[in-house]
Order: sequence, then structure tokens, then C-alpha cells
Amino acid sequence: MLRDDLCTLAADPLPPFVWLRWLPHGLVCLTAVALTVGDLAQLQDHGALGFGFALPIAAAKGGAVALALWRPLPAWWLSTAAFVVGAVALRQRQLSGAADEFTWPWTSAGIIAGLLVLLLLALRVPSRVSAEALFVTLALTWALQGLLGAPDYQSTGVLAIALFAVAVILGMALRGHREARAELGRQATITAEERARRTVLEERNRIAWELHDVVAHHMSVISIQAQVAPHLVENPPEELKENLAGIRQNALEALTELRRVLGVLRSENPGDPYGLGESGAGAAPDAPQPTLDRLDALIGNTRAAGLKVAAEVRGRPESPYPPGVELSAYRIVQEALSNALRHAPGSRVRVVVDHMPEGLLLDVVNGRPERPAPPSPGAGHGLLGMRERAAMLGGHVTASPTLHGGFQVNAFLPRDGAIDGSDEDLRGLPEAEYIFPGPPTDRPKAPPNDPSTDPPTGEETP
Repeated sequence: MLRDDLCTLAADPLPPFVWLRWLPHGLVCLTAVALTVGDLAQLQDHGALGFGFALPIAAAKGGAVALALWRPLPAWWLSTAAFVVGAVALRQRQLSGAADEFTWPWTSAGIIAGLLVLLLLALRVPSRVSAEALFVTLALTWALQGLLGAPDYQSTGVLAIALFAVAVILGMALRGHREARAELGRQATITAEERARRTVLEERNRIAWELHDVVAHHMSVISIQAQVAPHLVENPPEELKENLAGIRQNALEALTELRRVLGVLRSENPGDPYGLGESGAGAAPDAPQPTLDRLDALIGNTRAAGLKVAAEVRGRPESPYPPGVELSAYRIVQEALSNALRHAPGSRVRVVVDHMPEGLLLDVVNGRPERPAPPSPGAGHGLLGMRERAAMLGGHVTASPTLHGGFQVNAFLPRDGAIDGSDEDLRGLPEAEYIFPGPPTDRPKAPPNDPSTDPPTGEETP
């Protein structure tokens, strides 16, 4: 454990202070220079060491103080090595009688340098590492002064160890205080996120109640009036009965969809809003999710709204698709047809559903609108929603205008909803054959998976 804790060269820089910024770092560097000069003078004047030998020792002690700002453990090792070498050299000079009575084994400048190094070390490393470094320093001081000894010296071992212990304890306390403040900040962030989540859930619940009280009431009234209306007219024509029956059916389907949306809004599991997971949380139990089997009804409603829709199904699924794939496929086709209704009224639309071994390929292409499209407030999020649905399943959606003023949407959903939906996965898939207004010779062959024609996310081109 000691080897793992102390024998490392990893950098652990001291961050800038909030108000003083880099001023403390500059003061520490100036102190390191002053300690180098002061210790050099002490080693030469009182320790009788030569300049060539005293300078490296003094420079190592002062340099360790500056190095501790970025690499505290290597700095402590450098300071400790300089202390040991200096103490042994001074002992030899004292034994030879060349040096006067001198502070030993720590010089006064060495004590200040070691004090700063251990303080900076305790501010950056865990408390266990700081205690280990203090223990090693104490053991070396005791070995030099208590076991080795020297003649005629002023003992500084006890004073140095006492000051070092105070510095380490102070550094541990400051580091613990900083960590406690950081943890408090993290807890405050988590609390704020939880409060925001609760606020969102409350707002979603409020929206759900408003939808239930307003929209559901009106849709129920429309359904009842459409059912009663044929009985208010004597011998109503069959066309009137069919139209009223269609209105009632659409109202009932809208109620079903509204019930599903209410279930999503009231769900506390936004990660599985449609209840497709194992728990099924968030799903409306009495509102079945639409699948590919309901595409015929969807296309029929679109035709009744005034679009000329041609549908084609290619191949057959080798095995049933997961519920998420079928739901996303239905929603993508539904959104593409809705875009055609809004932006290309009266146009010709072709829907191609291609069952492939790799997954499901969807193509929805509309031609040029026959009349100007009315303003559509809130447009711009349909393509984003389609891309999000496909990306959630590992698929891909591309959308681009055609050469004849129409618009095409191409989507690929992998069979298991688990492969990467990048462009490379979609290369080599067969292209769909589109229907465009105009002569057959004018029909362009636009690759549905060409990312260069994909408009920016959130942008819908009529």
C-alpha cells in the first residue's frame, strides 16, 4: 500500500483560488527562491560546505516547494532526499571539525521548505497518503538524529516533526472542508434536478387533466352527435350515413389516442413513455398501441382528407417485429402523411413498406401540391420526432425535397432494434421506386439514404 500511495509521479495541480486566482501560486514560487538563497547561505557559512555541493542541496529544497504546486508526491520525495543528503554532509563536516555548532539534522530553511511541501501535499492527496508521508519523514529524522547522531549540534528533529504534524493536520482539515463543500454542491444539484423533475411531472399531470376536461369532452360530443344525426333526418342518403360513420369512427380513434397520451403524460417513467418495457409502466391499459396492421385505416383516412395515396407492401416479415418497431413505423408513416396533408394539399403520395431480412424500410413520397398550403403553426418538429424514434431503435431517417417540388421521407428500422443506424449500415439497401407527377421519363432516381440531401434537424420543407 505504501508503494502504491507514495511511489507515483502523477500530477495533481493545485487549482486557482476563487478570488485570488494565481496569486498564492506566485507567492509560493517567490518563497521557493528565497528558501534556496537562504539555505545556500546557511550551508556555506555555518555548515562549511562548498558552493558546488551546497547549491544542489539548497536548490532541491527550494525547487521542491515550487514543484509541490503541481506534483506534490515527487516534490516530497525531492525534499526528503535533499534533507537526508544535507544532514549526512553536515555531519561529516562536523566530525572533521570544519563546521561550528549548527542546527541539525534540519536546517532552519529546510524546516520551512519541508513544512510547505507537506502542507501542499496534504491539500491534494488523501489523508492516508499524507499520514504515510509524515510517518516516513518522522522515521528518517529519528534514524538520523537518534541512531546516527552527530557531535556539537543544536537538535531540530523534535521541532521539525511537531511543525510537520501541524501542517499535515491543517492540510487534511482544509481538504476535508473542500470535499465537504463539493459534496454539498453535488447534493444541491441532485436536489435541484429532482425538484425540476417533480415540477415537470406536476406540469404534465396538469396538462393531462386539461386535455381530459376539454378535448376529451368535445370529442365525445362529436362522436355522439355523429351517431345520432342520421336519426334526425327522414330517409338520410347512404353517403351521409357513411360520412357520419367515418366522423364517429375518427372521433373514437382520437379518444383512444388521447387516452394513450394521457397515460404518457401521467407516467413517471419518461424513459419508457409508451410502456414497451417489461414492466409496461406508463402504458394506457385500455389503449392498444397502433401497429402496421392499422396502416390501411390510416391511409384510408388520408385519402378521405383529399390526398391521392398509393400504398405498396413488399415482401413479408420473417418473424413478428418487436412492439417498439411496429409503433415507430406507424408513427413515422403517420407523421409523413400529416406533413403531406399540411404542406402539399391535393398531391399524390406513395407509401412503400418493404419487409427486408435486415429490418423494415419505409418510403413516403409526395408530389407537388395542387394548391397553396395554408399556414401551419408549430411546424418544424415532425422530422425531429421521426429521427428520434428511429435513432432510439438503431435506425435512420432521411428527408429531402424532390426535383419536382415534392418531398420524400425514407426510414429504416432494424428488425431487432439493436444495430447501429449509421449511414454505413444503410448502404446497399434497395432503393424504393417513387411516383412523381409528370411523365414517367421525368421521374428522378433520388437515393433515399443520401445524407447530403438531408435538411437540418427540425426543418420541414413543403
